[in-house]
Amino acid sequence: MSAKIDLNCDMGESFGSYKLGCDFEVMDEISSANIACGFHAGDFMVLDKTVKWAVEKNVGIGCHPGFPDLQGFGRRNMELSPEEVENLCTYQLGTIFAFTKKYGGEIQHFKPHGNLYIMTYSKAMAGDASWAEAIGRAVLKFDKSLIVMGMSGAPTQDIWRNMGLKVASEVYPDREYNANMTHVSRRVPGAVILDHNKVMERAVRMAKEHEVVAMDGTLIENVEFETMCVHGDNPETLQGLRDINKVFKENGIEVTHLSNIVK
Repeated sequence: MSAKIDLNCDMGESFGSYKLGCDFEVMDEISSANIACGFHAGDFMVLDKTVKWAVEKNVGIGCHPGFPDLQGFGRRNMELSPEEVENLCTYQLGTIFAFTKKYGGEIQHFKPHGNLYIMTYSKAMAGDASWAEAIGRAVLKFDKSLIVMGMSGAPTQDIWRNMGLKVASEVYPDREYNANMTHVSRRVPGAVILDHNKVMERAVRMAKEHEVVAMDGTLIENVEFETMCVHGDNPETLQGLRDINKVFKENGIEVTHLSNIVK
């Protein structure tokens, strides 16, 4: 059984008068926040208050860079050169750094968003490490002490470790998996799990048994991870996180900062 787990959530994804998620309330239920930097979601006002809340509530701050695709929420593929990927990440690291410094906080981790995340590990699985290496260079040149989050079992993890980076593997109780431990496409009905009771049950099984049941029924065993992500754009996220925290506490699983787990 995992004694310590980081619980992370994507945040700061509102834009102007459009509100997405319950970020202020969710901050009380997580240990790490992946904060949008204005490319796939968020804006300078949303980023400001989200970082402020994270500092006030002692939640680990993460840079959550995405494609420059507000309309598609960063969930549409873009073909970029490795240099473009590196600079895309560097730009957004600089953005969140400014707001974090404003409130006297520190950036804890780095986690690519949406299709930047998916395309990076998909390319790596096909033998193309160029995007993973570009992301690694951006983080190393900015601050090599940052922890880079990636999909449990994906080759990106070894690529980043071999570059000298700190790495955290993550799982998603609110996403369906394929038998090869990749995410089922969001275009497939049911790929995103909205029922908070089912999310809680999957989270507990992941934490206690290190198992994931794929969408086709395949049992994936020995799943190693340090952090667990629950998406912030699910209307049942807040209740789901409250349930997860309650059950984790009952089972002796401590939710703590990622920096307390990955050294």
